[in-house]
Amino acid sequence: MGQHPPLPPAARAAAEAACGPVELTEITDRRGSAVWKATGPDGHAAAVKVGYGDGLPVTTREGEVLRLLRRPDLLGAGTAAEASWLVTRWLDGPSTYKLFAPYRGGESGQEQALAAAVGLCRAVADLHAAGWIHSDLQPAHALHTPAGVQLIDLAWAWGPGFEPTNAFRGGIVHLLAPELAASINVGLTPITPSPAADVYALAGSLWTCVTGGWPLDYHAAGIDPHHLSPAQLRARISNRAAPLSPARPWPELQKPLRDVLLAPRSNRPTANELEDLLAAL
Repeated sequence: MGQHPPLPPAARAAAEAACGPVELTEITDRRGSAVWKATGPDGHAAAVKVGYGDGLPVTTREGEVLRLLRRPDLLGAGTAAEASWLVTRWLDGPSTYKLFAPYRGGESGQEQALAAAVGLCRAVADLHAAGWIHSDLQPAHALHTPAGVQLIDLAWAWGPGFEPTNAFRGGIVHLLAPELAASINVGLTPITPSPAADVYALAGSLWTCVTGGWPLDYHAAGIDPHHLSPAQLRARISNRAAPLSPARPWPELQKPLRDVLLAPRSNRPTANELEDLLAAL
């Protein structure tokens, strides 16, 4: 964790309008984005995010996405000197990856994990039904709260009246759909993820939740992802040079995920269809 930047007064004011006088706890500070948990005297809490440097336009965009989606947890967003900020209610709940932890640890936990997988698919399906695409689905980018599954880290999302941005480079490369990896490498701009690419990342995220590893078996293909540039790794992904990981701790759940990850874009199920397949288990 780096040195947190100063908190803009307007961001503190937005948090205190909802929580009263707040105490701040530093959560993360990386890639130009710092996050605090702001806790009021009555226990109400908010998340405060400040973007600076390269993270300034990213945080600005995320605040606009939350506004356009009419997310009830958005408490405020704005810009300050050399920074942008947004404040949301603190979403209290584990990530999808964390809900799979008991299963990965060898304990019982299939029922909890399967419910989490179905809930994540439902949240993505609802986003798609509203005409939006997340564009950066990852195992930790959904929180399972008492009010339902909430998708987070929506800076790269796009939907009606809100176009993709040239700054988007595909999200985390290990969960990148092959066709999206190819379009990035040939220089098409802006990159326009599709619902099908979201579903690929959704299936890859759930595969990672099950196995604890990425869905592609780089070792079998003689690929060391740590020694390749993002463009070189995208080239391998776009050519399907790496097979799927042989890890099969939960074959029944991984079968529909495998089918998604191996299918061409035109044959992938929708998020709603993947939800139905998993719910049937």
